[in-house]
Amino acid sequence: MELPNLAPALPELFLTLSAIALLLLGAIRRDNIAGGVTALAIVAMGLTALLIALQSGDRMETFGGMFVIDAFSKYTKLMVLLASAATLAMSRSWLKAEQLDSPEYPVLVMFATLGMLMMISANNLIALYLGLELQSLALYVLAASQRESARATEAGLKYFILGSLASGMLLYGSSLVYGFGGTTGFDALSHALNQQSPVGAAHAPIGVVVGMVFIMAGLAFKISAVPFHMWAPDVYEGAPTPVTAFFAVAPKIAAFSLLIRVLTGPFGGMAAEWQQVIIFVSIASMIFGSFGALSQHNIKRMMAYSSIGHVGYGLIGLAVGDQAGIRAVLIYLAIYLAMNAGGFAVILSMRQKGRSLEAIDDLAGLSKTHPLMALSLAIFMFSMAGIPPLAGFWGKWMVFMAAIDRGYIALSVIGVLTSVVGAVYYLRIIKVMYFDEPVESIDRVVSVPVGLVMGGAALAVALFNLVPAGLFSSASTAAASLFGG
Repeated sequence: MELPNLAPALPELFLTLSAIALLLLGAIRRDNIAGGVTALAIVAMGLTALLIALQSGDRMETFGGMFVIDAFSKYTKLMVLLASAATLAMSRSWLKAEQLDSPEYPVLVMFATLGMLMMISANNLIALYLGLELQSLALYVLAASQRESARATEAGLKYFILGSLASGMLLYGSSLVYGFGGTTGFDALSHALNQQSPVGAAHAPIGVVVGMVFIMAGLAFKISAVPFHMWAPDVYEGAPTPVTAFFAVAPKIAAFSLLIRVLTGPFGGMAAEWQQVIIFVSIASMIFGSFGALSQHNIKRMMAYSSIGHVGYGLIGLAVGDQAGIRAVLIYLAIYLAMNAGGFAVILSMRQKGRSLEAIDDLAGLSKTHPLMALSLAIFMFSMAGIPPLAGFWGKWMVFMAAIDRGYIALSVIGVLTSVVGAVYYLRIIKVMYFDEPVESIDRVVSVPVGLVMGGAALAVALFNLVPAGLFSSASTAAASLFGG
């Protein structure tokens, strides 16, 4: 029996061995080891990112075609690793203050990240499911990791039950696609569904169409797109804040990447069918996310509705379905990563007399007591609202222009209008920080890692228009690799 070529999966194998080694280290030496395990986990993710960066970017397959690497996977994997490492670095001080510091946390994040990398490189419905479940199982535990908190336990239970339902829908859809398409491999499915006989793009069996919709439903849950968003507000609010920060960035990027690969790959010839669904989900997510956030008083819950809205904007580029649209989505995801990582760095710093704060009103007068923190959060909020010349404006500009160029003018108009609505709750935070009088000052303790993430993200968002060429070029190459470029 010929052994598979392991070179394409070398970064994932390295991360796997690192996670197992740190798990054993944490089990053997439990006392005062959490900080060391966290630091080693960040180093392991950095080395994994280096291994990915050193890969050529040319398309390669292994494990019988179930695992694929290309420029698209390289781009999105680096974003996932950056997001995971940043959230791990930010988490340390918060977990220590809340007496939740344990070696299990960084190891669970590593296993979740490994699942995300497998999802991004999945080239088969079975590989897709394995990666998705490896990620999900770790996330279920992370959501409920604050065992003494009833809110965290409830959040973990809700996420587990609804996530299991979504996994079941995805599996059912996969079985239908296999039954009517005759294969689970993405390349073989793409070939079959683009042939006029026996399965043609113009005559796709109804079973394949229904199966595709179920798969899309399962993946829509993972990106918290309407109408599969119901878990996000409760889980964001109830889970420990570092876990919420992790949920908000890395899993979203991975699931979005997988959705892009599935729809442009095996179902690329059925664009007329799935574009209708994506357009509906995009509009519903933008509207519900924008209006749902208006009445929120908890900043973590508000960020949940904000993320639902941002998913809607990203789906505009996917609805376009061509190379320009995917390029716009990839740029938007990179900007989304910077805005949310920075925003949660500020949220993690919201402590008063050692107690974690979550209410928007707790930010009152922040500009007077912590001017740099207030300035950073203002930059993130203005960027999320799409105010030029910040990065968020260019992200929305890219997806809107990609849609307009293909004639989706109404979709872009709805996006602009919901952005105006979204600006209301983002500007409310700025108003509270700069115009309300402080009742009691937030603690001045901001750890070095949190400060670095906060400051780095603020600079990236504020100065984005000065150095976008490298990101644009990488996104263009990544998008082109999905279309044979």
